[in-house]
Amino acid sequence: MEEVVLTPLLDALDILGLAIFALTGALLAAKEKQTFVTMAFFALVTGVGGGTIRDLMIDAPVFWIHDPWIAAVCLLVALIGWFTPTRVWEGKLLDYADGAGLTAYAVLGSAKAMSYGIPPVPAALMGIITGCVGGIIRDVVAGRPSIIMRPELYVTAAAVSATITVAGSMLGMRGTLLWSGAWIAGFMLRSAAIRWQLALPAYRDASQTG
Repeated sequence: MEEVVLTPLLDALDILGLAIFALTGALLAAKEKQTFVTMAFFALVTGVGGGTIRDLMIDAPVFWIHDPWIAAVCLLVALIGWFTPTRVWEGKLLDYADGAGLTAYAVLGSAKAMSYGIPPVPAALMGIITGCVGGIIRDVVAGRPSIIMRPELYVTAAAVSATITVAGSMLGMRGTLLWSGAWIAGFMLRSAAIRWQLALPAYRDASQTG
């Protein structure tokens, strides 16, 4: 197993993804008129859910258990949500922020999986899981349709960032250029999907057509 490479960029992507996902969880609880305890719970579960599943699957120490700042950041974000009117976050702003967190976590997750010796395809899938599962858990606990069921490209954007990260690593590329490029590519795709409602073709049963 390779040693996990910690860099300022990966740390920044980690905090970016964590804070944004924690905020989406806290705001969902706020819109449902829940207590601060519930907001904090949603912030934590959404922020660390994907990374927790990833670490368990790649046999790594669960990242937020051993980092004293992760839970603190989620609590701080919940406080921001508690004292901020929800109308501030209405419209597309939160969707774009979620896209930034999604693709940041996809890069981080796949890079961490590669550093633990995970093969390329599973490593890319770990990036997708890191980016998507927190939001899925949030939606399931809240009893609402999952974000991955939206028509616009969502999982695909995470897949682009994760695939570029893994492919670049296989070609010997590492560091800021690869990770920032992978994040930008995925985020631009997600942003375009939000702006123009881009979506993959939906399944159609040929036996029921014509």
